Amino acid sequence: MALIQPHGSKELKPLLAKEGEKKELIKKAEKLKKIPITSRESGDLIMLGIGGFTPLEGFMGYEDWLTCSKEMVLPSYNSLFWPIPITLSAEESIAGSLSRGDEAALFDVDTETILGIIKVEEKYKIDRELECKEVFKTTEMKHPGVKMVMEQKEINIGGKVVVLSESYFPEKFPSLYHTPFDSRKIFEERGWSTVAALQLRNPMHNSHAYLAWIAIEVCDGVYIHQLIGKLKPGDIPADIRVKAIDALINKYFRKERVAAGGYPLDMRYAGPREALLHALFRQNYGCSHLIVGRDHAGVGDFYGPFDAQKIFQELPEGALKIKPLPLDWTFYCYECGTMASMKTCPHDSIAKIDDNGNYLGGARLLLSGTLLRKLMSEGKKVPKEFSKPEVIEILKEYYDSLEKKEKIELHSKADPNIK
Repeated sequence: MALIQPHGSKELKPLLAKEGEKKELIKKAEKLKKIPITSRESGDLIMLGIGGFTPLEGFMGYEDWLTCSKEMVLPSYNSLFWPIPITLSAEESIAGSLSRGDEAALFDVDTETILGIIKVEEKYKIDRELECKEVFKTTEMKHPGVKMVMEQKEINIGGKVVVLSESYFPEKFPSLYHTPFDSRKIFEERGWSTVAALQLRNPMHNSHAYLAWIAIEVCDGVYIHQLIGKLKPGDIPADIRVKAIDALINKYFRKERVAAGGYPLDMRYAGPREALLHALFRQNYGCSHLIVGRDHAGVGDFYGPFDAQKIFQELPEGALKIKPLPLDWTFYCYECGTMASMKTCPHDSIAKIDDNGNYLGGARLLLSGTLLRKLMSEGKKVPKEFSKPEVIEILKEYYDSLEKKEKIELHSKADPNIK
């Protein structure tokens, strides 16, 4: 069987400049007016370049932004399903100096490099609160995704792009960073046609591993797909996370049933809507299924634990070819003596640990990345049931090296174990 088709297209549509044209385009870009772009916009631009956002041809104009925000469809692409706006913003002074048809260089302020060129088709202002209410279901500034939108520049610029660089990702993560062409080649070489993607932004604790093992039972293989763009303060950096995940994969998975890759986006923490975006670009990467567990792409208490599963049930027929693999809340059960889920475990009591990580009694140890980060950052004991010793050792070394440790706040719906 063949791999799943890309979203809205029979083939991937990368926007990277061809090697023979790249040098001349870079010279041209250096003479153009520059639009500084954020790390979120840089990640989006690279995904456009490598075909991860197939079939988009650039940053959205006003009608696509508005209809995407409100209805999750794009008028410019024959009402194609798309769950989150992909937009570019610029300061009013820069936008005012550009006219329709002008070209401008897209300048990554973090790396001080030109990543692409945009041909200006539209300049427009947006209702930021509308986008936040529709996409994030809140306008509270403590939500990191809302903060991202509310702090973007005054004018949005829509237009087609040509991408000149994949930034530092291929060099910094040479064995992990994948384009959709790379992942599809891996799947085809292994003879996989059904592939479940596991979205990760945290080191892999035992619940993540359990989800992956379940997926392998029903699919040809699992693609552990890690975000290697920017996260919020207090989250574990990508290079440490990659090291910890590799340690777990190498010892506890069959090599022919698992592949690991990384993608260059920043987290938006948009909960259900971001779960849909995760599914969409995993389809482009060749995955037939997306594992959707508890609080997928959520943050704090902004979303219900299974809102991301519910939103897939509300999609119109044919919106996506990729299918969700909804899995229940998983945990370690001291009564069962093994990993289990709400569907399989008959023991209802919640296990309690003190703030030093010592077991106090009860059955279900509900595992979360937030709780793991809190225990590690405070130098406290992590229960052995939480994660594999190889992972804990890597994380301990990282946290011990920090001069200043970010304060980690637990949130009630995900971390009821602390007494």
